[in-house]
Amino acid sequence: MSTTATATATATATAGPTAVRRAAAGSVLVEDGDLPALQHWIAGAPASSTSTETLDVFDPCTGQKIAAVPAGSVEDVDAAVAAARAAGRAWAATTPKERSLVLLRIAERIESSAEALARLESFDTGKPLSVSGDDVAQAVDTFRFMAGALRTATSAAADEFVTDHLSVIHREPVGVVGVITPWNYPLLMAAWKIAPILGAGNALVLKPSEITPLATLKLAELIADLLPAGAFNVVTGTGPVVGQRLSTHPDVALVALTGSVGSGRAVATSAAASLKRVHLELGGKAPVVVFADADLAAAASSLRAAGYWNSGQECGAGCRVLVHASVAEEFTRLLVAEVESLVVGEPGAGDDVEIGPLVSKGHYEKVVGFLDRAREAGISAAVGGGPAEGPGWFVAPTVLVDVPAGAECAREEIFGPVVTVETFTEEDEAITRANEVVYGLAASVWTRDAARSHDVARQLDFGTVWVNCHLVLASEVPWGGFKGSGYGRDLSIYALDDFSRTKHVMHNRTR
Repeated sequence: MSTTATATATATATAGPTAVRRAAAGSVLVEDGDLPALQHWIAGAPASSTSTETLDVFDPCTGQKIAAVPAGSVEDVDAAVAAARAAGRAWAATTPKERSLVLLRIAERIESSAEALARLESFDTGKPLSVSGDDVAQAVDTFRFMAGALRTATSAAADEFVTDHLSVIHREPVGVVGVITPWNYPLLMAAWKIAPILGAGNALVLKPSEITPLATLKLAELIADLLPAGAFNVVTGTGPVVGQRLSTHPDVALVALTGSVGSGRAVATSAAASLKRVHLELGGKAPVVVFADADLAAAASSLRAAGYWNSGQECGAGCRVLVHASVAEEFTRLLVAEVESLVVGEPGAGDDVEIGPLVSKGHYEKVVGFLDRAREAGISAAVGGGPAEGPGWFVAPTVLVDVPAGAECAREEIFGPVVTVETFTEEDEAITRANEVVYGLAASVWTRDAARSHDVARQLDFGTVWVNCHLVLASEVPWGGFKGSGYGRDLSIYALDDFSRTKHVMHNRTR
């Protein structure tokens, strides 16, 4: 039985636009000397593009242009792939110990440049420095984990499965890997791919998002002397040109993408022509199932971060609450209080800033469009509900309440600082409605009943299910989804498996 009972009798929309804290006049987040060379990175050095076209990069806090990078061409991709192929043979021949030591040195290099990288990431994306700093720290941990994991990879034991024939299972690199990374975590998502790809012995060509390319280009400069020239290449440009060529290039063995469902579908379709492998980490619409016996204050407090971290531009964000009708009003009151106290501002406006702008004008307009349509459909905002005041692409942290089952805002990935609240009355109903979205990346269950937590978690069709927490990640455990959220796993030893291949060699030892 479905219910849309009123969840927020005491919640009312915040009056007036949300204030945005601005950085002090004249303050500078990034000096010109902090910027990377605004060129491709091919064969261990900056490389000019064969195209004369460029792509502008904007400051999301002001909407002002801050840089321009090459709009890469097919020929640029071909040059990068050729460099990767040339470097790949020697890199693949290194031992796990040798590759591990390189990954550890990369981690040290990133860590020693952590402050500069965080400021550059915030400059490019608008995210608070606390979020950028966390991104850098997690990137360091990713490389350190993979450095250890690649030395412990196992295969089936060598043995005789046929009389007098010895079988040996080899784990090999796949070759050249094409990588396409998103704009929401430019540096961290690059690290999630680069570390296991290099760790498994592959070379790669990476296309960062054209919206946020700066930190990736800086990373290429920082670690250039640690890798064979050509093992790691960066080509800036658009998906229809650079991404498409990586997906169809005959010398690219595998394409790994973190991005939207549409981008994943395009890459998979292009890659199918040459039967190359595809690794896809796509979108999400994570349900947060709150039962009547849950610690409501803990759930609301968790969503302060899990729903709004990185301005909600997070594929695992807890953005869709399904709360039992008997506690919905109390839970919503607690959640609204948490959201009302979030500090919105520019990254240079203070260490306590929690919410920055959305990354681009186009994405800002998309999120505002979702909010406008929700309002037109009669769905109310208990807090927020529209743009914040002043320049830039800021949207007020929002809680949409009394959301009916099947509403667009509860079904589609908004990818902004927006959490929706629906109610349910029966456990089976909650499970069915949680699973009815096309995504299958992440979910959480909130209950004090241990048996229920195990049972419900098993029935939720999502690659990660948290119990009494949400958006807690570790390098040791896999990250990836089901259904429309793609396939393949980032992090953990499973990522090394995804970026390698097995070969069976059988020796006839008859004498």
